[in-house]
Amino acid sequence: MTQRQKNIFVLGYDKRHAQDIVKIPDADAFCFHPLLRTDELVHRKNFHIDDKLEKARDVLQRFDGTVDAIICHWDFPATPMAAILCAEFGLPSPSLEAVLKCSHKFWSRLEQQQAAPEATPGFCVINPFDESAMDNITLDYPFWIKPIKGYGSTLGFRINNRQDLTHALDVIKQRIRRIGDPFNTILERANLPSELGKVDGNYLIAENLVHGREIAPEGYVQHGEFHVHGVVDMVRDKNHKSFLRYEYPSQSPHRIQDRAIELAGKVIRQIGFDNGCFNMEFFWDEASDDLWIIEINPRISQSHSYQFEMVDGMSNHEVAVHVALGDSPRFQHRTGPHKHAAKFLLRHYTQQDAVVTRAPDDDQLSRLAEAQPDTRVLLKANKGMRLSDIPDQDPYSYVLAEVNVAGSTQHDMLERYRAAITWLPFEFSPLPDEEKTQNGHKR
Repeated sequence: MTQRQKNIFVLGYDKRHAQDIVKIPDADAFCFHPLLRTDELVHRKNFHIDDKLEKARDVLQRFDGTVDAIICHWDFPATPMAAILCAEFGLPSPSLEAVLKCSHKFWSRLEQQQAAPEATPGFCVINPFDESAMDNITLDYPFWIKPIKGYGSTLGFRINNRQDLTHALDVIKQRIRRIGDPFNTILERANLPSELGKVDGNYLIAENLVHGREIAPEGYVQHGEFHVHGVVDMVRDKNHKSFLRYEYPSQSPHRIQDRAIELAGKVIRQIGFDNGCFNMEFFWDEASDDLWIIEINPRISQSHSYQFEMVDGMSNHEVAVHVALGDSPRFQHRTGPHKHAAKFLLRHYTQQDAVVTRAPDDDQLSRLAEAQPDTRVLLKANKGMRLSDIPDQDPYSYVLAEVNVAGSTQHDMLERYRAAITWLPFEFSPLPDEEKTQNGHKR
């Protein structure tokens, strides 16, 4: 008797990531369905959480079959929405509170301080709309500030002095409500502890400046059992602020990876996170040998999927699907065609807006694909668009393309990347004079 396919709903579905999902070894056992598409859920100017939840509920309720699992690989608002919907439909998932203890940066620091105080940087919260905000900061310069809820380094600033802080607060006050307000809509649905006080999505967290090599264990918890399926290096560029690549397997010492995994387990258990996937980012200070927790993401990272596929022979969607079903993942290691892989972020380092006057064409992309069949490129900037139209950038650069490259060694991978970007030319021209006064700088 043929076993029926299980129905997996993908919150934030798009063709690009659908290709990764169907490459898991037992994909023919499942039928994957869109549950809101990426372009209507992620990177939006307005999120309208209640409307999106209602639309998702309608899709699930109208479905003529069993709803066996909901998965997502995007950050906000997909991850908390998935927790809400799973609770409503009786599906395995972390609780909304556990998800928020990861992604609400102040709440997360409070939990980290309980489980691993030696790995938690000093921090304080800031209300950017408070006229005395600058006088209420308890940290010494330099420090880092970022929204209580954010992703992709959006609105994250290194603060060296009061002038930097004034500039950062001016920018943040103009833009923080885009994510802060809908995040507050999510917070209204959760049981929040009194320790949070009035700290909501429109607050900032200031943190002691920590540095070093950045690594990220990725794993899952199922029925209370903690697992890690890989550790990724998050390599920053020469400005020490923007990410250059996400590289797998990690080149950091195994003892450091083991320490990071042990710390991750302590924090995840403190949070009460269960039946879900996570990745946790750390700085390893080589001089002091300290490990510092940067942040926790309550999901797999789609930025790691290619690397796992190339090195391990299957993407991390294998884990996400089976954890969401309540099954045991069948993740294997080192069965892929390459030994090293990374997602590179091809950046244009400027804070000035501009028009893209040249971008890779179909012929150049085809020639690259012919020369490097396993290299995958996603253009973020296209000819004729403005750099400021690229969504969710850090304050210091613009990502022009994501370039996924694999090789037999790290050196081979890096050489392939250098060759790949010769097929990816970009050129820019300044904005017309009449637009410069309003839009000439990164906002």
